[in-house]
Amino acid sequence: MSQSPILPDDPLSEMLFALDLTDAGGARTREDIFTGPSQWMPHGRVFGGQVLAQCLVAATRTMDTARAPHSLHGYFLRPGDINLPITFSVDRLRDGRSFSTRRVQAYQKGEPIFSMIASFQDHDGGIDHQDSFPTDIPDPETLPSAADIMGDNPHPVAQYWAKARPFDMRHVESPIYFSVEGAKVAKQAVWLKALGDLPDDPAIHRAALAYASDYSILESIYRRHGIAWTHPGLKSASLDHAMWFHRDARVDNWLLYVQESPSAQGGRGLALGKIFTRDGRLVATVAQEGMVRVPELES
Repeated sequence: MSQSPILPDDPLSEMLFALDLTDAGGARTREDIFTGPSQWMPHGRVFGGQVLAQCLVAATRTMDTARAPHSLHGYFLRPGDINLPITFSVDRLRDGRSFSTRRVQAYQKGEPIFSMIASFQDHDGGIDHQDSFPTDIPDPETLPSAADIMGDNPHPVAQYWAKARPFDMRHVESPIYFSVEGAKVAKQAVWLKALGDLPDDPAIHRAALAYASDYSILESIYRRHGIAWTHPGLKSASLDHAMWFHRDARVDNWLLYVQESPSAQGGRGLALGKIFTRDGRLVATVAQEGMVRVPELES
């Protein structure tokens, strides 16, 4: 049974509160300990993007230099409980001349729910190229928001989509909340932007980008098979998540998240994403594999 909605008055402030981890001490040589809250979700499980972003914050807090993250690779191990705080343990695996590596484990009730390794690098000059911004993309202002689409739908999940996410998300193609319209293709694009202004700290924008990168990434898999989020019996869960940070950008400006799925098999699907600024700079690349189980397709 769905829990009664406990929708935040200010979703963006709630996200920033969740990302403001508490330093719980530690040896500060090999292990550092932080704690952070869990945010409400209609299904009772911690949002993957939340714990991913919190792990990135924890790793960043252990950096003694201005090195910025360039990649992270994580595994979702157990569902998180939204009623419990999360403890983050950071191991300082390596600090080299140009790169640093951190391993972060997120725990609840003494068990790991997420495990991540992140790599940080000093800013360097050198070679530079990127993929091009896709053509024929409508401006986000011309597209409906989730709140516009949901209207007064009272279902807790619909209310979450409409009011509780800290990002305005607008599908270039029609969204797949309730049905899949148009061609069944393994690709889509979504505009996203924080609901208000964020602090100028680039670390906050990177963490917020990691948070948002878990939204909608698996939808290219569903769209290919005509599966909406409300499909009867659909069970899905993120299994792992990888992200490469290419260039800094403000997450309180519009970003285009271009997504595609190259393969699905064995109850799993792989999704890839590219995040661009509105003026065409490639900010990040994302990869995620998810469990996708559809009752009528299982044998």
